Parts: sequence; C-alpha cells; structure tokens
Amino acid sequence: MKRRDFIQLSGLGLGAMMVPSLVAFSKPVAAEHLIAPGMDAAAKKLLADVALNTTKSLGATYTDVRIGRYLQQYLFTREKNVQGITNAESFGVGIRVIANGTWGFSATSDVTPDGIKKCAETAVAIAKANSKLQKEPVVLAPVKAYGEVSWKTPIQKSAMEVPVKDKIDLLLSVNNAALDNGAAFVNSALFMINEQKYFASTDGSYIDQDIHRIWPNFTVTAVNRQEGVFRSRQALSAPMGMGYEYLDGLASEKFMNPAGFNSYRNSYDMVEDAVTAAKHAKEKLTAKSVLPGKYDLMLDPDHLGLTIHESVGHPLELDRVLGYEANYAGTSFATLDKWETKNFKYGSDLVNIVADKTQPNSLGNVGWDDEGVQTKEWDLIKNGVLVNYQAIRDQAKIINEPESHGCCFADNWSSVQFQRMPNVSLKPGEAKMSPHDMIKDIEKGIYILGRGSYSIDQQRYNFQFGGQLFYEIKNGQIAGMLEDVAYQSNTQEFWNSCSALCDKDDYRLFGSFFDGKGQPSQVSAVSHGSPTTRFDGVNVINTGRTI
Repeated sequence: MKRRDFIQLSGLGLGAMMVPSLVAFSKPVAAEHLIAPGMDAAAKKLLADVALNTTKSLGATYTDVRIGRYLQQYLFTREKNVQGITNAESFGVGIRVIANGTWGFSATSDVTPDGIKKCAETAVAIAKANSKLQKEPVVLAPVKAYGEVSWKTPIQKSAMEVPVKDKIDLLLSVNNAALDNGAAFVNSALFMINEQKYFASTDGSYIDQDIHRIWPNFTVTAVNRQEGVFRSRQALSAPMGMGYEYLDGLASEKFMNPAGFNSYRNSYDMVEDAVTAAKHAKEKLTAKSVLPGKYDLMLDPDHLGLTIHESVGHPLELDRVLGYEANYAGTSFATLDKWETKNFKYGSDLVNIVADKTQPNSLGNVGWDDEGVQTKEWDLIKNGVLVNYQAIRDQAKIINEPESHGCCFADNWSSVQFQRMPNVSLKPGEAKMSPHDMIKDIEKGIYILGRGSYSIDQQRYNFQFGGQLFYEIKNGQIAGMLEDVAYQSNTQEFWNSCSALCDKDDYRLFGSFFDGKGQPSQVSAVSHGSPTTRFDGVNVINTGRTI
C-alpha cells in the first residue's frame, strides 16, 4: 500500500473513531475511589462475549475487545505550597474488528450489554464502509489462544493505597531540602498510574492485566541575583513500572558515580537527590563554559536513554520505516533496503540493542500486548548490524516474521491500538568494567548525566542532545563541571563511535512516561536500559555562544 492510500484510508477511519471521543474520557474521583475494586474478570468476560458474538453474527472475521479502567493520581507542589492534586478515572470499552478484510473500530463508555452490542455493531459498520477503499485485505500473523489468564505488575506497595497526605509530605520535604541547600525555587511532582485492562478476542484469549507505573520528579533552580543568571537541575529519577516501594531509597540501590554523588538503580531517594540538585544548580552558576571541539563522551544511563529512544527506538518502528507514520519528527532513515542487505552497520561491533516488554521494573513490562500477543525480547541491532524492527500482527508479514513482536498498544479504551515502541535497550558489555574503570582511559572527554533538550531531523538521522550535568574529563579524572554543552552527530556515525561499555552491574533504566505518537496523538510509557557507555570523537558545541 502506498503512503497516499494509507493516509486516505486513515482519514476515513479516524473520522469514525472521533465520534466516541465526544464522551468524556475521564472524570474526577475521590482518592479513595482509586483503590476501590473494579469489575471482576468473570463479569468482564460476559460483556466481552456480547461483543464477540455480535460481531460474528454481522460477518466480522476477527474481533478483539478491550475493557479498560484507567486510574491516575498526579500531585504537584512548589516551594511551601501544594499546587494541585488530580484523581481521575476513565472506564469504557474499545472494539476492533475485521470485516470484508478491513479494520473497523468503535468505543463506548456505556459498559452494559446493550451499550456494548451497539458499539460492536458500529465497529462492523465502519469496517464495511472502509472496505470500499481497501485494496488489499488485512492479514494477521497467527497468535496462540491463551484462554483465561492474568498478569500483574509485581509491586510491593500500591502507590494508590498510600495516603495523599503522606505523598504530599514527601514532596514538601523534597522542596524544603532543596531550599535549605540554596535553591531559590523548586517544583516537585508525583505521577502514579494504574491500568486495569481486560482483553478478549475471537482467537480464544481472555486476558486480565493490572499494570502500575510511578514517576517522582522535581526541578530545582538557583539564582545569581546580582548578575540576573539562573540555572536548574532536574531529578535524576527514572519513571518505573513499580509501586511506591521505588521511593524507599534503599542504600543497596545507590552507588557513587565518578562525579562524586549517588546515582540510583531500582530504588530512589528523592530527598537526597533534591539536596544534591540544589548544590549542583548553584555550582552550575559558576561552571566553566565548554570549549567546542571533538571529545570522547562518557554517557550515563539516565542520559543515554533519551538518545536510544530518539535515534534507535523511533526509527525502528516499522510503520515509521514504511512511511505510514510521520508524526513527531517524521519517518526513518533505516529503510527496508538497508535491512535487506543483512550487513547495514548501524553501530560498532559492541552495539547490541534489544527490544522487549518483559524487563522487570520497566515501564513497558506487561504479560500480553493489546492484541493478545504474549510479550518477549528480540534483537534489533546485533554486533552493530540492523537485524529487525518493531512489528505487530498486521505488519509481521511485511518483514517475513512468523509472528507479532508483541508491541501493540492503545493509551485508553477509547483509542485504537497500533504499533508502539517497546522497551529498547543497549546490552551491557561482557568484560568487567565500572564507570570508575572507564574514565581512567579517557584523556579528553565529557561525562554527561541526565536528560536535557534535544533536536532530531525528519529522518531520525541528524541530531543534537544536551543534558543536566556535564563534567570535564582530563587524563582519566574529573576536572570540574562544565556548562553550555551539547553534542551533534548523525545516528550511524554516533553509534559506530561506541568504543566501550560498562558491565551488567552498571545497567540501569531510563524512562519516558508520556511518549507521544500518532494522529490523533496517543501517549505511552517506555523504558530504555543501558550501562554507562563511551563514544569517541563526538562533536561538541557551545550552546551559550552568541554570534
């Protein structure tokens, strides 16, 4: 199918999808409602069967039903004040069908047998209307029938069950810690999500999943009032597929990085990081401005994750490769002809990048995707060579895959599911190496931590990345903080400059809690694991210079 045909069909289908969007997606609820039990799996199965039987009687050859309860709690503070508390619930049903070889979708918040029957009839009618323009029938890769199964994020403490007062007290203590250590301003926030998702399909699966995610975050700002200059430092937390236990701040999950302060693995000390952030923000006010030139870069996982996300994760989405998806910075340079050569060097021999939705504590970790495909891990780049993409059931045949990769997702019951980025991660090195070992061999370099501003072109090829913290490396040692740092490269040149990887003991997760894609836009949450990694001879510019 040509891209012009795809856009024409999408316009018709998406126009139909917008009708149920007129129903409110979410409603404000009391905090106690977030821990009230939802509909049980047996009741959901009965309702799902209404949809499956209705669509079959109307001629659909395939149907899937998603009954979703989406719970969100967001807390916001600034200095001594609470700025806002959001408690919300969204509950409804999305029904997707194939009729006359064509997709149709409809959704409703009327979660009753009559409401679901009407929604199912609409989905089939939309598919049949769309089929007048469909040139080739939809072909789905086979999937196993799993029967009645369930999966839950393996949390120790539900964030929703922690009293709001306790969570606000934590955020205000974070703010106080930053203010007491020299910050002029501080904002802090806590994002918590619980997705209760039920999937059923004519393939014979009834899947009940309970998914939890959490993201603590803050921004600390220091000000030089005499010179009218300010500098900020954000939290070095990672959003995680965990419960409230992520905020326990376990000593066993901390380690001293080469810059002389604690980094975090699977447990985060928010107050400690706020104290450090205030000191960093003040130090940034007098830090030396970087001299532009070529440097060896030592990139911490809480920085490198964003570079992985933008230069590997998005360009290897198959719909973007094919030109069907062009939102949020375009299509992809990593076209099928490059993959078909079986020797396209995306990176150096050290670069092994995998996709998965199975890593413990990751944002993408689920048992089954939104097409009822059991999740797994697969190679994207092996020994530097591009070997695969991210594909779902109706895409697998395009790249000769026997099955879906299990990376289909919808952000709500009211949204149609489509191919979304799974976790995309750089595997650690096999040789024993810590960040302290790595830095010893760098004569002229920069150690970069944290997520900063970035830019990437419409083919996901030429890019520029900043960060939160920058440290000059001279003759194997940290020589002081730098400011105004950004590095520029292209995707292939950058990944081919990878010259060293720390080992599995340094492997950590970075996360994107609100990753956007599609039109109408949908958000998803995805993690990117990596060790501290070295890249040689990368061009660094000074972002503070004026012409």
